[in-house]
Amino acid sequence: MKFGVVVFPGSNCDHDCFHAIHDLLEQPASFIWHKETRLPKVDCLILPGGFSYGDYLRTGAIARFSPIMKEVLSFARRGGLVLGICNGFQILTEAGLLPGVLMRNTNLQFICKTVSLRVENTNTRFTKLYTPSPLIPLPRGGTPPPIGGDVPKGQRGRMGVGGRVVVKMPIAHGDGNYFCDPETLKRLKGEERVVFRYEGENPNGSLDSIAGIINEKGNILGMMPHPERCAEPLLGNVDGRRLFESVIL
Repeated sequence: MKFGVVVFPGSNCDHDCFHAIHDLLEQPASFIWHKETRLPKVDCLILPGGFSYGDYLRTGAIARFSPIMKEVLSFARRGGLVLGICNGFQILTEAGLLPGVLMRNTNLQFICKTVSLRVENTNTRFTKLYTPSPLIPLPRGGTPPPIGGDVPKGQRGRMGVGGRVVVKMPIAHGDGNYFCDPETLKRLKGEERVVFRYEGENPNGSLDSIAGIINEKGNILGMMPHPERCAEPLLGNVDGRRLFESVIL
């Protein structure tokens, strides 16, 4: 499976995403500069986190006008897989590929910490491996199990409210406060398009504790947490690895 990582001026998680895909999961990956007007042949595009164009106007509002975005929109509308992480999520909303908007955190502070996430929908191309069985709380330095591998008894995944799987991922943003109008929220909930919610603490004041949503067709996911920053044992957390494995499987 071929991945493309779109790089905007100000992206700073592009190499982290490339490392997770290319070095950890051993999948073909390439960088795509924002001024490109044609996409290489890829199966999944990643819009990484960072501060595109400095985010001086509104996060992602300028990036949506980058030349490559016409190709990103066309690729997404053809059904290509698109993953927007943090600033990438903000760009997807500004480009109209996902509904809603990301506003300033309610405390008006930049927040960088690890949070708990509840996986609300495991029936997506991005989250199908987030089931209790493959989620193993690995010891530091442990080796992740193979995709679809058996899980020893006593090492089942962590469970949250309503029996949902709960994982931990880092966040790092000043504008992660998701908001949409009541009708959109009703539609997101009714169509099970809220994929991630903050469990317990809602760090940025997001509406309904929303941390990640998916589009109607299920091929575009936007999320504020960073799965690429928790994809290898060296970092003490591999909960993000399952997301990339879900895409590949």
